[in-house]
Amino acid sequence: MSKIWTELKISARAVLGLAVLTGILYPMVVWLAAQALFPGKANGSLIVEAGTVAGSEIIGQSFTAAGYFHSRPSAAGAGYDGTASGGSNLGPLSKKLTEEIERRASDYRLENRLDPGTPVPADAVTASASGLDPHISLRNALLQAGRVAEARKLGGETVFRLIRHSTEGRDLGILGEPRVNVLKLNLALDRLGR
Repeated sequence: MSKIWTELKISARAVLGLAVLTGILYPMVVWLAAQALFPGKANGSLIVEAGTVAGSEIIGQSFTAAGYFHSRPSAAGAGYDGTASGGSNLGPLSKKLTEEIERRASDYRLENRLDPGTPVPADAVTASASGLDPHISLRNALLQAGRVAEARKLGGETVFRLIRHSTEGRDLGILGEPRVNVLKLNLALDRLGR
């Protein structure tokens, strides 16, 4: 019987020691390292505008006004809900997905005053896998530029310049496609004061 108690004491110490190590010490070391080396990223990559948090550069937001660039659709809850992150799980043979994409493409063309036959970028009509993507494609931004310029009474060249300035290149120069962070672009528009 004493052998069982000895084994239980050893096991309890091992569990307690590992709990302290992996549940307290390791997370604390990682948190301290992140705060020291990457404080902005460790705290959510927040964008602060005029002393107020405008959002995060890594989580999208919904913009609907004509004077703003619109984000890609979101399948995360009611839209860009971080607690409901995820895709729609609708497959390529889904009738519901096909109808939704057709409706979104039609609405996109109408909203941006495009000809009915104008190809619509995929990111304008489909949600990202997480439903939280803060970026749109360069093509998507360029197709929205006319609507935004007209709504804000800006020259097209001003809006195109802001798009070019807000365009992020490929990661490591080879991965992905050039993209535009919608929140950063809309904040740049707001700074123009129109």
